[in-house]
Amino acid sequence: MPRPRSQQVSLSDTPYYHCISRCVRRAFLCGEDVVTGKSFEHRRGWIENRLLFLAQIFAIDVCAYAVMSNHIHVVLHVNAQDAKDWTTREVIERWHKLHKGTVLTQKYIRGEELPKAVMEMLEVTAETYRQRLMDISWFMRNLSEPIARQANFEDNCTGRFWEGRFKSQALLDEAALIACMAYVDLNPLRANIADTPETSQFTSVKKRVKSAKRAEQPKELMPFIGNERENQPTGIAFKLKDYLDLVDLTGRIVREDKRGSIDLSLSPILQRVGISHENWITIATQFESNSSSIVGAEASIKEYSHSNPKARPNRRCTRLLA
Repeated sequence: MPRPRSQQVSLSDTPYYHCISRCVRRAFLCGEDVVTGKSFEHRRGWIENRLLFLAQIFAIDVCAYAVMSNHIHVVLHVNAQDAKDWTTREVIERWHKLHKGTVLTQKYIRGEELPKAVMEMLEVTAETYRQRLMDISWFMRNLSEPIARQANFEDNCTGRFWEGRFKSQALLDEAALIACMAYVDLNPLRANIADTPETSQFTSVKKRVKSAKRAEQPKELMPFIGNERENQPTGIAFKLKDYLDLVDLTGRIVREDKRGSIDLSLSPILQRVGISHENWITIATQFESNSSSIVGAEASIKEYSHSNPKARPNRRCTRLLA
């Protein structure tokens, strides 16, 4: 029986989560339906645009994503401190980009004077919005619902487009994070719909490579900030070049089905997170099948289980990332 989302998301343990949403009723996001011959490739653009739009509104960063034929992968980082630093006005303005809000919030944004008692009610409402803007469930809801409406309108039908629940995995440490990101970015290669990471459409790695050619990082994605140091900005504590090299070389091995060897240039980043070369290939190709809702090194999982007694560690995953 699935555990409640509240038991799966624990920001005190980790701000990183891997989420997966799948279509139902033989629905498609991209590619061609072999039965009808109709192409749905354009729907992948819907997803990517909506995802990157939401990343600018929520206190949630997108680390990686891949839009596949009947499901999507996203690796998210909840930036709770950002949400706490927003003013009441900023919270409401952000919420209004997604929803109408209330009569009171509309009056507040228009600059109308409100009595003290009404302002107190407004602050309560704003606090509710603040919590929602750092909530993964609300993020995924605002991602999936508009896409479902568009698809149903296009298909001239009603009913569910997505499964009722999206799958969520807590990524407890650097090893789990980097492994999951690479797994997500390499999805199109494993599905044989792309030849290289940089040509895999509607993925975070393609967007990162495109920006890297201009010596930049995409503003819509959580940046790589290099090795850990004092007073470092918010970001992924690896060098972008190391990550792109890791994904590129792993992708070559995945496509060539050479599970027994790996380029030695991958050593620095893998040594840092404590993953052997051999285990890396297993992780990069079988992350979902070897993982439950909790992913991390043995020590991370033990710590998580101690603070979350109802959690159920995946022993295979523990050995995999140890």
